[in-house]
Amino acid sequence: MRITENTTIGEILGLAEGMDEVLRSMGMHCSSCPTAQRETLGQAAEVHGLDVDDLIEDLKGFLEQ
Repeated sequence: MRITENTTIGEILGLAEGMDEVLRSMGMHCSSCPTAQRETLGQAAEVHGLDVDDLIEDLKGFLEQ
């Protein structure tokens, strides 16, 4: 699966074990919130004041390990 700004947090969490911890390390502590499951990575980045492109690169890096 290709991660984009339109990928939902729920989809990201389903990609691999440990994605929750990766998101938390990026400052996204709401990954267990039911609403966040439907929120896109772009929306979450905006709410948290983070750069979505940096998040995508960090998530891809984790998946490549």
